[in-house]
Amino acid sequence: MKYKRILLKLSGEALAGNKNFGFDEEVLLSFANQVKELHDNGVQVAIVIGGGNIFRGLSGQNHGVDRATGDTMGMLATIMNGLALQNFIESVGVPTRLLTSISMPEVAEPYIRRRAIRHLEKGRIVIFSGGTGMPYFTTDSGGAIRAIEIHADILAKGTKVDGIYDKDPVKYPDAVKYEKISFEKAIVDNLRVMDATALSLCRENNMPIIVFNALEKGNMMRMVNGEKIGTVVTNEK
Repeated sequence: MKYKRILLKLSGEALAGNKNFGFDEEVLLSFANQVKELHDNGVQVAIVIGGGNIFRGLSGQNHGVDRATGDTMGMLATIMNGLALQNFIESVGVPTRLLTSISMPEVAEPYIRRRAIRHLEKGRIVIFSGGTGMPYFTTDSGGAIRAIEIHADILAKGTKVDGIYDKDPVKYPDAVKYEKISFEKAIVDNLRVMDATALSLCRENNMPIIVFNALEKGNMMRMVNGEKIGTVVTNEK
């Protein structure tokens, strides 16, 4: 096992599957079963979930909602997604704790770093919701911060594509996939791995990132075993 403790970053859009809004039960169950496989093999798993399948802060500006308010609405969307994911993971028999950066004790535990690490050590899946609890930060940045705080071995970004390409593989059939790139190249070439803040945080704290297709069954296990899937981003040039 190459990675013993991971921070899994999942986009809200991934939870929607082929729908434009809301949840796809098959996708949620697939994620839950893959997380269970990791758990059963002794991997400590923390998850940060986005909210784009329900509401995205930036999109609110197009409808008269100021950025700070829109981002707060987006944070609440991530908590809804966290509750849904917790429900499906627990339905396959894996203990889960939902932590939120926004205080709502009737719904979830408040985020406390030491408590989160203790949950992981006890074999519980930890879901971080509410982003950073502050506007103007994406859930990518929240994922980077939490990965660094819990001393994860890697930040694993699960997406709908199988890695990072030099250009959009959907639009350009000749797009070239990278097996490994540096943070510097990802930032300079604007490869949209994550936002610049998240990439800078990971670069400064030497937190490697892997971008992989989380929708393909078994990929999470392949990833923690160190198999060559997706694209790895490190400080190595």
